[in-house]
Amino acid sequence: MHRCIELAQCGRAHAAPNPMVGAVIVHQDRIIGEGYHIRCGEAHAEVNAINSVSPADRPLLRDSTLYVSLEPCAHFGRTPPCARLIVRTGIPRVVVGCIDPFAKVQGRGISIMREAGIDVTVGVCEQECLELNRRFITFQTKGRPYVTLKWAESSDGYIDRLRDGGRPALLSTPRTLMHVHQLRAEHTAILVGHRTLQVDHPQLNIRHWVGSNPVKIVLGHVSEGELPPGFEAYADIRTLLQELHSRGLQSLLVEGGSLTLQSFIDKELWDEAWVEHAQTRLEAGVPAPLIAESKHHTDVMLYDVRHTHYFNF
Repeated sequence: MHRCIELAQCGRAHAAPNPMVGAVIVHQDRIIGEGYHIRCGEAHAEVNAINSVSPADRPLLRDSTLYVSLEPCAHFGRTPPCARLIVRTGIPRVVVGCIDPFAKVQGRGISIMREAGIDVTVGVCEQECLELNRRFITFQTKGRPYVTLKWAESSDGYIDRLRDGGRPALLSTPRTLMHVHQLRAEHTAILVGHRTLQVDHPQLNIRHWVGSNPVKIVLGHVSEGELPPGFEAYADIRTLLQELHSRGLQSLLVEGGSLTLQSFIDKELWDEAWVEHAQTRLEAGVPAPLIAESKHHTDVMLYDVRHTHYFNF
């Protein structure tokens, strides 16, 4: 199953809005096939794993075990249902990491396989498989995008100087900026508040990483003349999240400013947060947002800078 998870991560850039899925076929402790979901609309992991089996090994499928990180689909979408393909292929044993919460699956794939006589085991490395697709699962179960918060703060707890214009305080290093842009590439939408738009004129694109630019959003009452090309404006967080969900945008990165970040925290409308701890002291300025210490968190070193990584379970 760990190999399934490893393979699934290869689809991180292009699988969305579908989940990342990996599959491995084993015969007597030997891997005879493996695959992952490469791109939305293309073959699923199970199909790619079965198709990867060499002609010489195909007779072994009827005595093999298929491991897959997410329950095989049971419905006709852009591709046929994988559960029925597995039945037709004659694979006798299937090990599933976690149930697919998508309304058209939700255990139906497992039922199809069991009704056909396949021995199905569910829940192997379940937490790791759920973590792999936390954005997809949140989107399906909570009816809103997965929300990640990100900010850098000074050693004395400020995110910026008090200012009406000019350059912001430089708290991130060139290398930690790469992490910021990696996060942007991993999310389908990005948001800043009205004040940040006014004083920083942010581009909100991906310049220091590889991937597609997220949808750019401003939170607040923005006049039509203020809104830069390519940006969207919303006045209310809940309306915004409902709209993003209706459009199939699974994840939102919130970069600021402080009041905007705190509003997501106070409303409990967040799932993950990255806080970069700069060594710079500002002495005074805009206070950083506050997350309760009771929230699950770990300190990690990224590019030689301490970060606190929070999860809002």
